[in-house]
Amino acid sequence: MRALVATQNFPQPLRVQAQGIRAAIFDVDGVLTDGTLYISEAGETLKAFHALDGHGLKLLAQGGITPIVITGRDSPAVRRRLKDLGVSHAVFGAHDKLAVAEPLLASLGVSWEQVAVMGDDWPDLPLLVRAGLAVAPANAHLEVKAVAHHVSALCGGQGAARECCDLLLWATGRYEALLQGHLQTLDTTAARPLP
Repeated sequence: MRALVATQNFPQPLRVQAQGIRAAIFDVDGVLTDGTLYISEAGETLKAFHALDGHGLKLLAQGGITPIVITGRDSPAVRRRLKDLGVSHAVFGAHDKLAVAEPLLASLGVSWEQVAVMGDDWPDLPLLVRAGLAVAPANAHLEVKAVAHHVSALCGGQGAARECCDLLLWATGRYEALLQGHLQTLDTTAARPLP
């Protein structure tokens, strides 16, 4: 098997800032999706998610960083996606994101300095200005980018959340081990011969 060397890298000041992160809050529309809302005649909202972002949330949990989703909308599509990813800390239909974030973080025993937040619009600002690490996708509103410690090169719904996850895992020293672990099969049935 060929050796694999991690190539992911971020500026050193981000590593220092993100070292103590224990939880990460993500918005949905504009972060885990591109922000486009597809509403059918029946009123059902359809959303498109990127597989890279989903795997990033799973990797965060594997790396000991709690993924949290706080979204201003409630949607069966979002609930289904988060269930599929195993994200157990989520708040839907949150009009005041700070009011729901603070008791959730307290229940997890996490302070704001230990939290990363990725948001894209004004409703996310109360969380972003308190976070130990504030991150925005490339397509975020100008005022959000102005308070972010890091602005992704990627847009929401197109891998920006994965970049944030990679940054957190890299800064906390867990990225390399998770990458190496993916060189082995994760499917215990794959090695069994077919009957």
